[in-house]
Amino acid sequence: MTYASTSSRLRRMLWLGLVVAAWVACGGMSAALGEGPSAEKATAESSGEAKTQTEGAKAASEKADKAAIKAKPAKVRLANFVLEGDLPETVNQMGLFGETMTDLRELVSRLDKAAKDDSIAGVVIDIRQPAVGRGKIEELRGAIARFRATGKKAYAQLESVTTPDYLIACACDQIVMPETGVIILPGVRAEGMFYKGLLAKLGIEGDFIHMGAYKAAAEPLMRTKFSPPVRENMTTLVDGLYDQLVTTIVKDRPISVAKAKEIIDMGLVTAAEAEELGLIDQVAYPDALRGQLAKSYNAEPLVYVENYGKKQVDTDFSGPAGFFKLMQVMMGGEAEKQAPKGKKIAIVYAVGPIISGKADDSLFADQVVASTTLVKALRDAADDKEVAAIVLRVDSPGGSALASDLIWHQTQAIDKPIVASMGDVAGSGGYYISMGADKIIAAPGTITGSIGVVGGKISLKGLYEKIGVTTDIIQRGANSGMFSLGGKFTDSERAVITKMMEDIYGQFTAKAAQGRHMTLDELKKLAGGRIYTGRQAQEKGLVDQLGTLHDAVIEAKKLAGLATDAEVRIEVLPKPVNVFEKLFGDTDAEKEVRLERYLDQLAPGLAGAARHAYWLRTIFDHPTAAVIMPFELSVQ
Repeated sequence: MTYASTSSRLRRMLWLGLVVAAWVACGGMSAALGEGPSAEKATAESSGEAKTQTEGAKAASEKADKAAIKAKPAKVRLANFVLEGDLPETVNQMGLFGETMTDLRELVSRLDKAAKDDSIAGVVIDIRQPAVGRGKIEELRGAIARFRATGKKAYAQLESVTTPDYLIACACDQIVMPETGVIILPGVRAEGMFYKGLLAKLGIEGDFIHMGAYKAAAEPLMRTKFSPPVRENMTTLVDGLYDQLVTTIVKDRPISVAKAKEIIDMGLVTAAEAEELGLIDQVAYPDALRGQLAKSYNAEPLVYVENYGKKQVDTDFSGPAGFFKLMQVMMGGEAEKQAPKGKKIAIVYAVGPIISGKADDSLFADQVVASTTLVKALRDAADDKEVAAIVLRVDSPGGSALASDLIWHQTQAIDKPIVASMGDVAGSGGYYISMGADKIIAAPGTITGSIGVVGGKISLKGLYEKIGVTTDIIQRGANSGMFSLGGKFTDSERAVITKMMEDIYGQFTAKAAQGRHMTLDELKKLAGGRIYTGRQAQEKGLVDQLGTLHDAVIEAKKLAGLATDAEVRIEVLPKPVNVFEKLFGDTDAEKEVRLERYLDQLAPGLAGAARHAYWLRTIFDHPTAAVIMPFELSVQ
């Protein structure tokens, strides 16, 4: 054998060995022994596995790429709202001041808009002691709840807060406050102020008659403390408000009922204590929260959209065009774009004490419910063919019985569905104008009821004697001195006034019973001047359900035969008057300077007292009875 042939043979053997080894590795030996797939099947499966592995690797790569893209910091926008100062139900004027004000309806609308805005990832709410009652608190809590229902988070920034601020903050996902902040939760307190002793020193005496043992509107002028029935009623009211305070905290925070009551008994807690007790989530300054949110949202940058959704007003009045721009703003700003055709829901606002006649433009006049003005607003809504239903938004302690009845009568004359939505207070006359609605919706903490009547006068006889004033009277008619301030009612005069008030009370209770589908006896057991929280009123059948203005609009759609999610336009009535008309009107009243702000600056509380005196004078300016709340209640 030559070297060449041997070398060739070795190469062939080596090649054969490599082929056999490869065959064995691929399962060929198993196939030969009948234990595995055929060579063709094995090859196909091998090819399939390779393809699957390739596709899997590709999918994993794509997933990794997506994760990398997702992990890359991106711009994130958070809507930022500041709650402070007055939050009126709706703007009562247009133009220079109205355009820059924030009212409750607008604020809630902007929160709802942010909830639907895909470019907004969350909301940060700075709560700085807004002037709100329990009804407005529920409106804000409802808007925050709707925002969170979209999957977005709400963050509350507090400083030093009282009960209303904290109840709003509890509706958010997270509550943060700086280390120097405090939370004041003193519970609920009803404190009546009585003037009989003061009036006696001045020689003034109140002479009032009331229908219903619980009708206490005149008690501050005739007593030195609550009467037993009124104390009983006020105790029940305080118990209801206290229970709502506790249950709201327990529902929203990781705190037991017993612990919540213990905290309320403490009255005031520091930020550190609040965090330890579970009242807040974190002690941090606003900049620290913003940094944490940037990391949480992996944002670069994190943008706070301040005053999200608020209409921007151009206040640059410089240059030749500035004067004309100023005039345009004072006349109500630029004309709004024509809204698309379609159904409307009219929201008719009844905010403030109820008086007879037409609202003028004098001091405090934009804070009352004038019967003529409101009746016209209801009629306008009824005559508008595009209005499918009406929501009567009531935030009123009542007032003139005549004015209340005229408004109630107009609600009965309208064929379209009417839903009454109660705000902070809808008592006495406020309940009167609501009771004819197809459905009544109140907030859990709304103060309502007070179905009763009060009437009378002030006697200045003792004051006249003290200061040396005398009178000399010539009269015809046994009751001609009925409304004289020179003395109390005579027996004859008292009988006349009492008969009139009994008649008004009878009408009030009869109409309430009809509206609530009760017998008169059933209704009278709930009347007599008693006041209730919204929750208590619902339990007794005086209101239909608990909810917000948003819920009332949904109910109005249903009653009008519309889908609950149907897009509708909102028509706000009465139409606001622009500031130009107020400043440059033809009448003396229209030319009056609005001094309320200056009164409050000079002597805090003076403007409120002046406003209350104006309301009472206007209500009792007409010889009729009043359906008004027993006290000016401010629930804190």
